[in-house]
Amino acid sequence: LRTLDRWRYPTCGGLEIAGMHDRLSAALRHLDTPYAELRIERRESTYVVLRGAQLEAADSTIDYGGFARALAPRGGWGVVPFPGDDNLRDRLLDAARLARTINAPPISLAPIEPVVAHAPSDVSIDFRAVPLADKQTLLSELNAEMLRFDPRIETTLAVYYDAFITSYYANTEGTFIAQERPLIDLQLTAIARDGELLQRGYKALALARGYEAVLDRTELARSAAQLAVRQLSAQAVRGGRYTVVMDPIMTGLFAHEAFGHLSEADFISENPQAKATMSLGRRFGPRCLNIYDDGAALGLRGSIAYDDEGVASRKTWLIREGVLVGRLHSRETAASMDEQPTGNARATSYRDAPLVRMTNTAIAPSDGGALDDMIRDIRLGVYACDWSGGETMLEDFTFVAKHGYMIRNGQLAEPLRAMTLTGNVFETLQSIDCIGSDFQWDESSGDCGKGAEGLPVCDGGPHARIRNVLVGGA
Repeated sequence: LRTLDRWRYPTCGGLEIAGMHDRLSAALRHLDTPYAELRIERRESTYVVLRGAQLEAADSTIDYGGFARALAPRGGWGVVPFPGDDNLRDRLLDAARLARTINAPPISLAPIEPVVAHAPSDVSIDFRAVPLADKQTLLSELNAEMLRFDPRIETTLAVYYDAFITSYYANTEGTFIAQERPLIDLQLTAIARDGELLQRGYKALALARGYEAVLDRTELARSAAQLAVRQLSAQAVRGGRYTVVMDPIMTGLFAHEAFGHLSEADFISENPQAKATMSLGRRFGPRCLNIYDDGAALGLRGSIAYDDEGVASRKTWLIREGVLVGRLHSRETAASMDEQPTGNARATSYRDAPLVRMTNTAIAPSDGGALDDMIRDIRLGVYACDWSGGETMLEDFTFVAKHGYMIRNGQLAEPLRAMTLTGNVFETLQSIDCIGSDFQWDESSGDCGKGAEGLPVCDGGPHARIRNVLVGGA
């Protein structure tokens, strides 16, 4: 029997951190530019894929490199991504030279207090010390659980992924931050067949935790298979306008897609229409509506101690009692809008510049009670559960719920297959008439695709009820 002690793994030590502090600080010293920064990142990752009963991929990789960025006295940003960590001074000088070639309006950065900090990971079992064969065995057992759940399960897809990210950040203002961040991800898909009809059941788990997060997850595999089988007898929703009750997972998607992206200040500052629409103090919904972004929440996929400009993560209220009170900022957007940085400048990897990105976005619970309370007075409606996609184009959104139920005379009725919810963001916010007292973070949340690649995020909320939503089959 293996013990937990065997699975422990030392995180980066004080000597390594001190050495990186000295190297980055020396490279940044006496540069002929008003501001510069360096970011070094090491990503150790493992990927295992099973399709049906066959192993399709099993691989471990290490990606290591850095990002130099400099600001010219009368110009824009110069950026230089690079592999490894050699010649740091030369990388910064190259970035400064590039910045001086750019003819751009002056860029200001909102002031922050310099900090020297170490943000270590807090995991019970470090997955870097778990053999790849053990991860494959764990995934095989979960995959087998799906395959044997019901004879109608025709095939499966099971994915395990982990990444341990160690980053070092320093700038010419004196900030130095060493930060560790674990990510672990399970994705379980079961495909059920009944004659020519195929239906899919998908469940996932995605957290900023250690290997302990994926142990004892048999029920997750069963629920994926159960959903696939149940969908074989589910019906397609009859298109039309309904009162819709969203489960907490769909509420979280709504918070992220319908309002979170509109709150990212780079979008607002670059878009005159968005700037006029997203004016602080404007009422967007009822008094029960409260939306926030919280990168400081522990253990979630979007959680960070500091963003990629050295700003501490925090909870930022976007809507309070239905009124717009805040937005998400980098130092640059905060300066341009005369507001405070919020710790939302996030880079996908060392190859990318930071953009204004969400972390963990949610609608806060209110006094609407539980699901039974919300559906009691609905004669005909729809209960929309879990998400499989969504997008917002300025004011208009389309979300896809994986499954759901009709609501008839105050009770849940026949199960429904995947469905789309479509509408105008601002009209829909005004149509919210009840927000539940419960709350749940969506631990299956994945990546947000604003940049070149996805960036880990999370969202959550309580049950929420919205009047007059356009619903159609997916």
